[in-house]
Amino acid sequence: MKAFLKEVLAGLAVDYADIRVEESETTRIVYRGRELEDIGTSFERGGCLRVFYQGNWVIASFNTVDESLKELADELAIQAAELPPRDGGLIHLPPLDEIIRMPRHEDPRTVPLAEKQQLIHDYNRLLLEPKQIISTVSSYLDSHRTVYWYSSEDRYIEQEFVRTGFSCQAIARDGVNIQQYGESFGRAAGFESLRGKESMVERVARIAIDLLKAEPVSAGTYTVIIDPLLGGIFAHEAFGHLSEADHIAENERLKQLMRIGTRYGVEELTIVDDPTLPGENGSYRYDDEGVPAQRTELIKNGVIASHLHSRHTAYLMGEGATGNARAISYRFAPIVRMSNTYIVPQNRRFDEMLAEVKDGLYVVGSRGGMTELETFTFSSQYAYRIENGRLTKMVRDATLAGNVFETLRNIDAIGNDLMIHGGLGGCGKDGQSPLPVTTGAPHIRIRNVVIGGR
Repeated sequence: MKAFLKEVLAGLAVDYADIRVEESETTRIVYRGRELEDIGTSFERGGCLRVFYQGNWVIASFNTVDESLKELADELAIQAAELPPRDGGLIHLPPLDEIIRMPRHEDPRTVPLAEKQQLIHDYNRLLLEPKQIISTVSSYLDSHRTVYWYSSEDRYIEQEFVRTGFSCQAIARDGVNIQQYGESFGRAAGFESLRGKESMVERVARIAIDLLKAEPVSAGTYTVIIDPLLGGIFAHEAFGHLSEADHIAENERLKQLMRIGTRYGVEELTIVDDPTLPGENGSYRYDDEGVPAQRTELIKNGVIASHLHSRHTAYLMGEGATGNARAISYRFAPIVRMSNTYIVPQNRRFDEMLAEVKDGLYVVGSRGGMTELETFTFSSQYAYRIENGRLTKMVRDATLAGNVFETLRNIDAIGNDLMIHGGLGGCGKDGQSPLPVTTGAPHIRIRNVVIGGR
């Protein structure tokens, strides 16, 4: 493949060019209630070709991998030459030749389809056992993807990726009261990683049933302890996206808000983006611009320490490339994206944090939310009242809202119990969704959080 891709880019009169070819195989199985709704395996092959000349990108995707790509490359070079020059350049890298393979036992294609179906069938059946559960949605997904990448710098990288996971959602009813709850599990690992998750499935059914008895939360301002799942979502959605340099480079207000060296949190707060973590959904060795993956501290000891970059944004902002240019598939050009984003744990135990709260909320999970620059709104999956240092009744419909930077300043305790979560979902940005990522955090305690509710 290298020789062919090199020939496609040979002789182009541009500043830089790269070509990415992807081959993927994906299996999906879905049960809705007791019925098998969908089962099958799909295959795709295609690529993306980019040229960069005098500050301009010209990009095309394709499905046919043959000699016609040479003509496509020439056409893109001609189009780039006709564009008016713009400011900007790229961080360049030396030649490279590297092939990265996954272990054979991690390849989900080696497992028969019937075995995959049996696994998700059994989990779905377990969900349906309680009489209060009236319906379910249980999904299985795996994928194997090989990416061949070459640039005009004579830089060739061949990477293999696998992903397996499942999700379970239970719908419970008591008369006219209907509640639902779901969880998912996913990793960049083989099929065997999905076995033994019965306790997770049983928890999904149990919480859906418990929500039938939960009252809506009372609106107000609380001291809140957020669980690791919501803590990771907060780090990703509310702060991580602000750290993506394609947003920063084009927004003067964001440049000021996200200036390196600005303090926004307590000394104990460090937020990291790290695609080098083994076995996680957001992990890789090289990004989709051939830049090596690296651990990047976005906030270190409460102070903004770095931004996430592509080659282009690193050049524009005079910073180093971080290896965060990613695309969800060959249909798209890479843009600046997170990988595995998490809050670094400290030394507080959850029971200690809880004991120090007289009147507050323990907020669990996320049903989604929205951010607009420094403001955010998140809806939790459920919560518990904290009264005199103890968890009491479950409540629902808790929505957290506020300013990202004020919230960071109001963190007053960071736990020692880091959890990393992948799942079947992913991150969305600029029409590219879902991009595999993971989020993580320990338990976090925050003062003066505005909670919307009844």
